[in-house]
Amino acid sequence: MKLEEYLQYDGLGLAELVRNKQVHSSELLSAALERSSIANPELNAIIIPMHEHALKRSQQNLSGPFAGVPFLVKDLFQEYAGYPTSYGCQGLKRISYIAETNAEIVNRWEKAGIVTFGRTNTPEFGIKGITEPDAWGICKNPWNLQHNSGGSSGGSASAVAAGIVPIAGAGDGGGSIRIPASYCGLFGLKPSRGRTPWGPQMSEAMHGAAIQHVLTKTVRDSAAMLDATHGEDHSSLFKIQRPQHHYLDVIQQPPKKLKIAFSTYSTIGTPVSQDAIQAIKHTAKLLESLGHEVIEDRPAIDGMQLAKDFITTWFSQFSFMLDEIQKSYPSRSNDFELDSLALAAFGAKTSALDYIQNLNNWGQYVTQMNHFFDDYDLYLTPATATVAPKNGEVKTPAWQKPILKALLNVGKAHLLAQGKLVDKIVKENLKWVPFTQLANITGLPAMSVPLYWNDQNLPLGSQFIAPFAREDLLLQLAAQLEQAQPWFEQYSKIRI
Repeated sequence: MKLEEYLQYDGLGLAELVRNKQVHSSELLSAALERSSIANPELNAIIIPMHEHALKRSQQNLSGPFAGVPFLVKDLFQEYAGYPTSYGCQGLKRISYIAETNAEIVNRWEKAGIVTFGRTNTPEFGIKGITEPDAWGICKNPWNLQHNSGGSSGGSASAVAAGIVPIAGAGDGGGSIRIPASYCGLFGLKPSRGRTPWGPQMSEAMHGAAIQHVLTKTVRDSAAMLDATHGEDHSSLFKIQRPQHHYLDVIQQPPKKLKIAFSTYSTIGTPVSQDAIQAIKHTAKLLESLGHEVIEDRPAIDGMQLAKDFITTWFSQFSFMLDEIQKSYPSRSNDFELDSLALAAFGAKTSALDYIQNLNNWGQYVTQMNHFFDDYDLYLTPATATVAPKNGEVKTPAWQKPILKALLNVGKAHLLAQGKLVDKIVKENLKWVPFTQLANITGLPAMSVPLYWNDQNLPLGSQFIAPFAREDLLLQLAAQLEQAQPWFEQYSKIRI
């Protein structure tokens, strides 16, 4: 298969060629590796190759909806037994940490027939909305190499947009599927809490706020992969009801007339770019042209308090994870990034009472969203506040770094997260991405749909949030939008 032909198909399209014996899976792998050899040196999307695994697998008699399709996994919570994984961390990279078991999501992807040939770049422990880890370096955006791919699934997003693979593994704990989807012009669905498995390493992540899925160029690839991976495993805390129909079947029919609320207001009081506003205006007009009712409104939720509650959970959970890693092997002073050490220090000082209050607040947000969805079918916002930031633009303020280092040395870094500085830290962390955490905290499904590119040819996604377990509604609308304004041809404009 010639590379030009390879780039014209999505995942299901390539699988159909294999199934009809028009091409062999090893030929698809060759095309993917050829594209990787051209694009990855520019992008730095793939950081751990798995070529031997892929070559062996491509010679097997594979089955499943994606049989023979080249694939990449995120280097975070998507382990392959016997292969290195670093979580974007210099320390784990230094000791060549090898996973002992497959993640269950990886097992399900393999049952779907994929051929994994590498692990993708991610910020250290996935704690940022950009991908610039000290361990591996910047992951660049294929639309413009001066800009970042986003995070934390930045490497996967960059690789899919650039045509290295049509579909790649991703995960979303605060927007980490939808943010890079927005920045890289991809379709990115975050499923409902519990929809896909986390075992066997854990039962769930961040009380179910974090979830695993994929980044794709087409809606149908995302739908088919959710069909293949849906459901609990032996580690899951609860079961989520299986939908009555396969998602791939559901998207064959347009949705009913929907009542959709929309807002471009950042509930933490941070600026929202004209690109984000224009993207939602454009999407609202498109929705109205398709017969849907679009009304400007937003949930009655204190956005700043929600952001603080998200930060409390995020920092505290990360503090525990870092402590577990440090107990497992002797670490060095430069094994972890300054930001990671600071976040862990903040999280370690959260009291049990504060943490329980925080989780109780999560329940209130669920109640408020359920009331909101009594009046509306979906909620529309920008996926991100701006198009992709430039590389190096999102970073710890210069004034904070010497203070952080000094306070860390004396065990007092947590003092920065007290008083009025709390609001400043929240805004500095989330001003680029103030819209995505709501769906994580409430466990609701959400998606970023690529419907807008600015004058510089940089994309910005439209985020839709649905009631719990209504991925079917999101995917159905996404397919309708994709048909009304096809975006697949946009990828041919990438010149790497």
